Amino acid sequence: MREHRFSVTLAEKWGEGIVTVEQGESVDLDVRLESVHEGILASGTVDSDYVGVCGRCLTDITAPVEVEFQELFAYPGQEETDFEVQDDHVDLETLVRDAVVLSLPFQPVCQPDCPGLDPSTGEKLTASTDAESDAPIDPRWSALRQITDQDATAGSRGAEKEES
Repeated sequence: MREHRFSVTLAEKWGEGIVTVEQGESVDLDVRLESVHEGILASGTVDSDYVGVCGRCLTDITAPVEVEFQELFAYPGQEETDFEVQDDHVDLETLVRDAVVLSLPFQPVCQPDCPGLDPSTGEKLTASTDAESDAPIDPRWSALRQITDQDATAGSRGAEKEES
């Protein structure tokens, strides 16, 4: 068994969504290589940072990404696998890249309760903005608005009668 810690600077960008690990970013690896009967078992963690934009408000974001991986690199001719030992070496690049890219968030947000953008003005909403009161009512349902207004008025009249 051998354990290694090292950093790699990316030669190309990883990811194609609204967040990526940029070219030139440092990727820290902590790898354990174990000899097993079928081949070499590679396991470890990858640490880096991704950059992009919030999926709700389009604010620039940077956040850490930490991924664990484990894969068997089979000896040639031993087992049918995607990864093989080549000249007593294992190439971790594809394994690590796939693990990192698959762990990137599909819908990243700048904060868990990000309210997003105002649909009419395009401005970033704040927590104090009441988005529900400004929401337009579908004209097909506007007749029901009159019924709910009548119920609210009747309810307040009933409360006034009980008080007197």
